[in-house]
Amino acid sequence: MYILGIETSCDETAAAVVKDGREILSNVVVSQIDIFKEYGGVIPEIAARSHLEAMLPVVNKALLDAFPNEDLSDDRARLTAAWDKIDSIAVTHTPGLLGSLLIGTLTARTLAILHKKPLYAVHHLKSHIYANWLKSENLPEFPLLALVVSGGHTQIIRMEKHNQFEIIGTTRDDAVGECFDKVAKILGLPYPGGPSISKAAKNGDPNKYKFPHPRLTSPNRTDHRYSDLDFSFSGLKTAVLREVQQAVGKPISFPSHELKNLLTEQQINDFAASFENIATDILIENLKKALEKYPDTKSICLAGGVSANELLKEKTKNHFQNVFIPELNLSGDNAAMVAAAAYYEIESGVVPTDPYTLNIYPRKTIS
Repeated sequence: MYILGIETSCDETAAAVVKDGREILSNVVVSQIDIFKEYGGVIPEIAARSHLEAMLPVVNKALLDAFPNEDLSDDRARLTAAWDKIDSIAVTHTPGLLGSLLIGTLTARTLAILHKKPLYAVHHLKSHIYANWLKSENLPEFPLLALVVSGGHTQIIRMEKHNQFEIIGTTRDDAVGECFDKVAKILGLPYPGGPSISKAAKNGDPNKYKFPHPRLTSPNRTDHRYSDLDFSFSGLKTAVLREVQQAVGKPISFPSHELKNLLTEQQINDFAASFENIATDILIENLKKALEKYPDTKSICLAGGVSANELLKEKTKNHFQNVFIPELNLSGDNAAMVAAAAYYEIESGVVPTDPYTLNIYPRKTIS
């Protein structure tokens, strides 16, 4: 089964063709990072316009890369032949930036109607988890625990089988990736914050500064909105800010964007290393607690952009067995993971999405 995946949830315009949920035939990604480095973060309106410019060229390249046909010299004929082989279209439907998602879903809906292909609207976090089924000799075993860590989400998800998801822990405030970005901004490191902090941390002392390690409990034991596996990163972000202010001898009223000018290079490296160390420790501690709560777990999966963090990968491998981590080019937003997730939805009996009503009627999120 050949599935064309489309991903536009944030600032990557991506399309890919995946065979049988495992084999990547093409994976095209156009990133907007260079645009948003100047702003220190993603601007939704600019992201949507950039998707609009790149969308169809990216889809066409994914199709041509997946099905090279030397017998046909004309790209239009090659695209027609490629579309004949596509069985289904998958697109990221939620969550994400509204304008960005609309470009992807409108494209997928239109293509599904024009080429008479079944359409599958896929949840973004499902896709990140299913990146672990791509390019892997061994496959995760069920039941499994997935630690989904990105700029917008920090969750522990339990899966007993394909297409069955249970959120057993989530962040009550900031996501860990967002925290990386904001700490990087305090330290004057470039966007995106994750790679910048990791690079600086290599020359820093992870024990130089002591930061709090939040341990959350439910404020009401009968309130099921809360879990003892939940995360909180807003306090850690504030603690870093206060420690930096103290290190340079400035009051809390001093503008945070000017602190970087008062830090030495070694101080920046030490702050980066100390923050990265405690942030990854928080993730590992909750994953340990989840494993104690669900001892029948057979696999641990990392998912999301922060799964590319080398320290997190090292700690996960050191503390757990049967660990699965996506390849670096599959940890961030990409369309191959969307196609893989759709394949296992199809295998689980999920019916196609009506392309005429997508974005009109709300779909259930994972629960």
